Amino acid sequence: MNRTLATLAAGLVLTTVAACGSSDSDSASGDATKAPETTTITVFAAASLKDTFTEIGKQFEAANDGVTVTFNFAGSSDLVAQIQQGAPADVFASADTKNMDKATGDDLVEGTPRDFAKNTLQIATPPDNPARIASIDDLADSGVKVVLCAAEVPCGAAAAGVEKAAGVDIKPVSEEQSVTDVLGKVVSGEADAGLVYVTDVKAAGDTVKGVTFPESAEVINTYPIAALSGSKNAGVAQAFADHVVGAKGQAVLATAGFAKP
Repeated sequence: MNRTLATLAAGLVLTTVAACGSSDSDSASGDATKAPETTTITVFAAASLKDTFTEIGKQFEAANDGVTVTFNFAGSSDLVAQIQQGAPADVFASADTKNMDKATGDDLVEGTPRDFAKNTLQIATPPDNPARIASIDDLADSGVKVVLCAAEVPCGAAAAGVEKAAGVDIKPVSEEQSVTDVLGKVVSGEADAGLVYVTDVKAAGDTVKGVTFPESAEVINTYPIAALSGSKNAGVAQAFADHVVGAKGQAVLATAGFAKP
């Protein structure tokens, strides 16, 4: 009788061990079929980079499985203020060195920013150019409705520079916080002209007419990019910055009309 009980007990132990082994195997198999983890980075980029960076972001995602790139496009001064106030961001691309210097000065940048593009101003008018704008001097004529970027925004600082170079004093009907807002007022017909980047005129196509002026060569905006020290995905953030300064990113920027840094 005791031998029978012992045999039954041993059988139960073996059954329990086998059951546990089966459970562990099933669990391991389940882990192997899990979808790969995804990584999301947020890029704060100047408004004038919207079209190009959207395309570059798609390139980067296609080359890096499981990575998603989200963007916050605005005036560079607004973006750096948001970063200084603790907004979660992984990469900062500015339309000038001045605003990047603010981020660097506050130890918000990882490593050394790298220049990746240059841009110059052009006059944008509605397609029929109702005010007959032919030069920057015409923007100072009374009755001409001109829209500029605010002075603290890179395109506004550049506008002030070309005004000085041309010796004119433009009285804008409004000052905007981003170059896309300036372009929008020209496209909508709210303004006779606006000072925007050559890349914005090119991207706008037939919705505006571009008027070049020689004084624009006196003020060239240089665009720097850097990964941010607060990034929780520092490696991916740096890889995105590398992609922008690399051959594929530079090809997109060149097609849009940006000059090499």
